[in-house]
Amino acid sequence: MLTIDVALLLTVIVVLRLRRRTEARSRKDEKLTVAIVLVLGVLLAPTAFGQGIADIVSQLVQGVSKAGL
Repeated sequence: MLTIDVALLLTVIVVLRLRRRTEARSRKDEKLTVAIVLVLGVLLAPTAFGQGIADIVSQLVQGVSKAGL
């Protein structure tokens, strides 16, 4: 079983999204990038709220991986 840290995965997604050309982005695409960065910030924050969000996201990821998607 392969375990991937959710914060690391979001970091990779952010880096890949930010490497694209600025002119090719729509407003919706920019809003999605901002939302992903905010979630990453919450995951990395060493607070109880950040840990709660991390637990929710990890349970979601585990559920998706068990469903075979």
